[in-house]
Amino acid sequence: MRLLILLSVILFSCSKDNSTDTQIPTAYRQTKTISYNSVSVDVIIDKPAKNDLDVLLVFHGSVTSDSEILTAANNTLDKFKGILDRNDMMIVSVAYPQEFVLLGDNIVKCEAALLWLKNKASQELGITVNKVFLGGHSQGGYMVTRLNTMHQTNGVIANAPGPLNLVYRCQLEENGQVQSGAVCTKLKNVYGTTTSNPNAYFQRSLLNFTNGFKSDILFVQGLNDTPIQMYSWPTFKQDVLSCTSCQNRQFVEITGGEHGSLFESPTGKTEFNNFINSH
Repeated sequence: MRLLILLSVILFSCSKDNSTDTQIPTAYRQTKTISYNSVSVDVIIDKPAKNDLDVLLVFHGSVTSDSEILTAANNTLDKFKGILDRNDMMIVSVAYPQEFVLLGDNIVKCEAALLWLKNKASQELGITVNKVFLGGHSQGGYMVTRLNTMHQTNGVIANAPGPLNLVYRCQLEENGQVQSGAVCTKLKNVYGTTTSNPNAYFQRSLLNFTNGFKSDILFVQGLNDTPIQMYSWPTFKQDVLSCTSCQNRQFVEITGGEHGSLFESPTGKTEFNNFINSH
């Protein structure tokens, strides 16, 4: 009888311990194909050992081939993780495509990732998503700026967002003043030249998305970036500051800073963390 009681206690204890173990939050990094409203995209999830989370959703810059986007997404995740002071936030990096779409059309994939995070991630990952922030570098900065005209989040950070002015950029390529690239070549194949159809190019430029920001946004820009970027930067900045239908806009300009100033400049890193901590 005593033996049966002892065995029962042991079995109960083991069962109780196993149940408790399943509740312990685990840290992991994994690649996952997510879907929202039948739009799918790959994301890389870097989760700390916590299940109640604020999340930073990040977007990489331009690549020449879609075979590079997972590497770019991983690198971008590492860059943002490297400057983030907090170690209790989940970071999700979106491997959005570029090779076989016109610039701007890939916003559909980026939007799907954001809506999945806001509406489905908690259930699918077994976590609780609290605050959602967006972060983007270069073309990724273009994406988060556009997303900020579409959906509300807790805040947006865009480093060197662009292309700002496709009319100017692609015209330089057409005139042979700079080397031709895939973005402008694909647009020319569909719309013709910037001279014959400038509006089609402008509609896809970030200069066309300077109104209606739904959340506070921080722009970081190195003032020693490429001449093409800096040609239109003052106009973009003025248009954003003139917006009457926007939440708060903050500009941090890094003297001597180049394209990656958010990640390379102590000032950029400090302002990035101050922005997140104040929201």
